[in-house]
Amino acid sequence: MTAVQPVPNGFHTVTPHLILSDASRAIDFYVKAFGADLLKRHDIGGKLMHATLAIGDSMLMLAEEFPEQGLRSPGSVGETTTTVHLYVDDVDTWYARAVAAGAQAIMPPMDAFWGDRYGMLIDPFGHRWSIATHIEDVADDDIPARAAAAFAAPGEGA
Repeated sequence: MTAVQPVPNGFHTVTPHLILSDASRAIDFYVKAFGADLLKRHDIGGKLMHATLAIGDSMLMLAEEFPEQGLRSPGSVGETTTTVHLYVDDVDTWYARAVAAGAQAIMPPMDAFWGDRYGMLIDPFGHRWSIATHIEDVADDDIPARAAAAFAAPGEGA
């Protein structure tokens, strides 16, 4: 008998699991916007019970809203309090593709004080995403001064 791994193959210890009001449409969006691959899909009673997508080397799990079980989407509760972060090879290209696919631009990509080229958007389902390409290694000791300078400059902040 083969031993079962505590973390399934291909997964990392932490995996985002998003609740959506239209999970089938969300799958199409994530494929188009982020190049996701649909690996698994299970429907029950005409609703998506569970899906697993791969984006780069990471997994993303999705489910349809099941309010009777306390599973509600950002649209149902009025907002999201989390951000899903993607590190990619070219933030400008990924950001533009996501916006073209229907995401709302919140913060266009810019060079951030912590060493990333960084942007933020909201997908059509109310989930906030940050997208970044690491462009500079910044020493921890340099972060406070760089942050102060960024927040002091008009229109800066991130």
